[in-house]
Amino acid sequence: MWITVTVNLFLLCICITLVFRHFCLGTVTPPKEQPSVAFRDFSPAVLHNFDGVGGKPVYLAVRGRVFDDGPYENFAGRDASRGLALQSFEEDVLTKDLEGPLDDLHDLNGDQLENLESWEERFLRKYPVVGRLVAEGELKHSAAMTRCIA
Repeated sequence: MWITVTVNLFLLCICITLVFRHFCLGTVTPPKEQPSVAFRDFSPAVLHNFDGVGGKPVYLAVRGRVFDDGPYENFAGRDASRGLALQSFEEDVLTKDLEGPLDDLHDLNGDQLENLESWEERFLRKYPVVGRLVAEGELKHSAAMTRCIA
């Protein structure tokens, strides 16, 4: 008699577990594997193409590193360093001359540089680095060197 009760309790526990898993946990879908992205150099003009429009990825640069980053569309395809340092999402903090030299941020004060460093650390923890931001002339030199090596 006690064996029958024990077996019934065991079967009841299995049924409850299965029902719980089905209704409360649902089906577990493994995360989608992200396509690998080759690390590469981006000039501001090339980076500007990665603005999320037309299904393209959203990339942005912070202190010379290019991040694959979806949620900060205000800075999509741009160097976000100055805007993050100033805590501004305004259009006027974005680099206008995409063919000119990179912003060296020399005029930022200590608090602004600290803000930028905090943002950079946050990006490094959350988003993959897909490349580096280089000046237009350096990008052309890098491409020429790659062709010579290949």
